[in-house]
Amino acid sequence: MNAAAPILTPTTRALAWCLHLLVIGLLALAAARATADSEPHAGLTVAAAVLCAAVYAVGPVMPSVRRSRRAAALWLAAVGIVWLALLALSPNAVWVAFPLYFLQLHLLSRRAALTAVVATAAAASAGFAAHQRAFSAAMAIGPALGAAVAVAVVWGYQALYRESEQRRRLIEELTATRADLAEVQHTAGVLAERERLAREIHDTLAQGLSSIQLLLRAAERVLPDRPDAATRHVEAARQAAVDNLAEARRFVAALTPPALEGTTLAHALDRLCTTTSTRHRITARFHLAGSPVPLATAHEVALLRIGQSALANTVRHAHATTAEITLSYLDDRIALHVVDDGTGFDPGRLPAPDLENGGFGLAAMRARMHALGGTLTIESTLGHGTALAARLPIVPPADTPPEARP
Repeated sequence: MNAAAPILTPTTRALAWCLHLLVIGLLALAAARATADSEPHAGLTVAAAVLCAAVYAVGPVMPSVRRSRRAAALWLAAVGIVWLALLALSPNAVWVAFPLYFLQLHLLSRRAALTAVVATAAAASAGFAAHQRAFSAAMAIGPALGAAVAVAVVWGYQALYRESEQRRRLIEELTATRADLAEVQHTAGVLAERERLAREIHDTLAQGLSSIQLLLRAAERVLPDRPDAATRHVEAARQAAVDNLAEARRFVAALTPPALEGTTLAHALDRLCTTTSTRHRITARFHLAGSPVPLATAHEVALLRIGQSALANTVRHAHATTAEITLSYLDDRIALHVVDDGTGFDPGRLPAPDLENGGFGLAAMRARMHALGGTLTIESTLGHGTALAARLPIVPPADTPPEARP
């Protein structure tokens, strides 16, 4: 309830309301007992209790009391003065001292709060003794014990809160450091990969292209006077182009998707379903039909990418609860089916591909299948889900057509 107090959470708000209700309840109890017991000045006691409740109610609705210790001290002083008047009229007001301890400890600085608690405990003891016209140790022990409990509870809570805040800040710093480290590692990895590719390209492709250029220039210089020498230069340039093409394919083949490194296509798709089910509100299941056979890398990459893209579209657009991915090894072809129970769409009214809005998904799938001699079919009806089927001829790794390799 002030600038020095912890930030309000649902728990602290509940505790604050309990404290408010305790104060109002004790004031009502003092007024009720004064009336029921026909105490002298019962009317004044009820009026003082109502006034104390009214003054107390001002604090929770005044923002300045929560933000400024000076305003909080003035409010507590006003509440204390009215409470002292009520205590002078009725001994039952002594119980109000207990919630006042908590208010003082929460709203004032540690030294001022301790002074206010001691003064309140002394006033409670003195007021109760004056009404009893006698003094005993119990009259001092009760308020003092209540004050000690309040101090222990509030200071213990503040210590726990400070420790919790320190841990929260430490966790935030560690999270930020971890994110920075991940970014640095990512950047370092990108730079290292660029440097590796630059070295490879410089030592192979760039050198080969330079050789081709020199050979073609040599052929150009001897034409048309020496056609035999020109033919030899052109043949050498052609062979250099073949070698460079093989090097380029080797570079690209080395860029196999991480999901396929050291594993099979079926396992990669199964892991894709498991990851999607874990990260999104959808149950994705994988099924394998037939006996797996070795496939060309380009075919595995294409089928994996289509499965990833189709499942991503299902998650983003279909509002589906389940999705089934089936990989079927048939006699002469391999098929990938992705079926969901989502809202579906009209395949004949798809928007044109749009790079900014990410509309190249289906077009990219068809392009992959066409490049590898396969087919892609989509069946969907509004309200009845979507079924996608990608079919490819089975081509062993060694027989992969050059233009179909990744």
